[in-house]
Amino acid sequence: MVELNERFGGIKLPSIEIIDTKQVAQKGKVMLSPQLKEAVQKTVTEGKQVILFQNRRGYSPYLICGTCGYLPQCKNCDVTLTLHKYSNKLHCHYCGTVYPKLVECPACGTVNWTERNFGTEKIEELMEEEFSEMKVARMDVDSIRGKSAHDNLIKQFEQQKIDVLIGTQMVVKGLDFEKVGLVGILDADGLLSFADFRVNERGFQLMEQVSGRAGRKEEQGKVMIQASNTKHPVLEFVQQHDYKKMYETELESRKQFFYPPFSRLIHISLKHKLKETVDEAAAFLAGMLQKELANYIVGPAAPVVGRVRNQYIMEMLIKLPLDSRQIQQYKKLIRNDFNLLQADKRFKSVTMVADVDVM
Repeated sequence: MVELNERFGGIKLPSIEIIDTKQVAQKGKVMLSPQLKEAVQKTVTEGKQVILFQNRRGYSPYLICGTCGYLPQCKNCDVTLTLHKYSNKLHCHYCGTVYPKLVECPACGTVNWTERNFGTEKIEELMEEEFSEMKVARMDVDSIRGKSAHDNLIKQFEQQKIDVLIGTQMVVKGLDFEKVGLVGILDADGLLSFADFRVNERGFQLMEQVSGRAGRKEEQGKVMIQASNTKHPVLEFVQQHDYKKMYETELESRKQFFYPPFSRLIHISLKHKLKETVDEAAAFLAGMLQKELANYIVGPAAPVVGRVRNQYIMEMLIKLPLDSRQIQQYKKLIRNDFNLLQADKRFKSVTMVADVDVM
C-alpha cells in the first residue's frame, strides 16, 4: 500500500458538505438544491470556478407517460431510451440506436409525457436559465466531438473563459485546474445504487477523485454532495476522506459474502437471440458445473439488462477459493463443460464468455 499523506503544496483537502435532497420541496429528483445554487453564485462572484458532476449524459434519462405509465424502450435492448435535447431524439446507450421523439403515447394515445431524472444536458439548460450571466459549458461524450474539441474545452476552462463546467466522469480524471473553488456532486444516490459488489468501492473512488478537483492551489476548496440517502456509510467515509475506514468496512463485507480478494471470481455469460435457447443452455451448463462446483456457483440468472442488441443474456458467477492448484483444475473442468455444451446441436449457436476477476 502506497500512501500520499498530504496534497502538493500542503493544501488542505476540500471540506465536504452533504445536502439532504429530501428536505428540498420539489417534485421528482432535485437537480440543484438552494444551498448549492447559493454556493455556485458565491464562488463565481469571488472569481473562482465551479465543476458540477452528474454521471448521466443526455437530457432526461427516461420519459414516462403520465396517463398510463408507458416507458419508451429500445427495440433491440431491454432498456428505456434517453432523451437527448441536442438531437431532439431518443437514444439507446447500449446499442446506439436513435429513435424519433414520440408525440403520442403508443399505449393510450395521450401526449402527457413526463421527464424523469436528469442528465448533463438538462443541468446545462437549468444553469443557463438560472445564471444567465455565467459562462457555462458541458463535457461529455455528446459534446466532445472532433479531434481537438476536448483539448479546446480544457484550455478555455484553464484560461477562465468558462465559469461552470458540467460533466460526466470525463471531468473527474486527473485534471488540474487551479481556480476551481467548488465541486458539486448532483446525484450521489445514483453512484451507490448499481447491482455490483464493487459499487461502494467505485462510488468512493469516484466521489473522492472528483472532490480532489477543488482547491488545488492557494486555499481549501469546497465539495457539496446531494443525496437523499444521507446515512449511506460511503458518504461518511468520503466526508472524512477516510480511505482506511472504507477499506476495512468493505473488506469485512467481502469476507462475509466470499467475494474478492477472498475468492477468485469467474463471471460466465451466455447469449442467444432466442430466450428459450439461452435459458436451456444456462440450465444445461449449470447442471454440469454443479457436479464439481456445487458450493461455488451463484445462478444462473438474467442480468439487470436481460437483452442487448437482440441477444438474450443469462449469467452465473463462480467463486473459487484462493488455491492456484485448485483453480487450474476447476478452469479445466469449466473449459470441458463449455466444449460439451457447444457439442450439443441445440446450443451450437450460443455465445459464451468467461471473465476471470473482471466485472
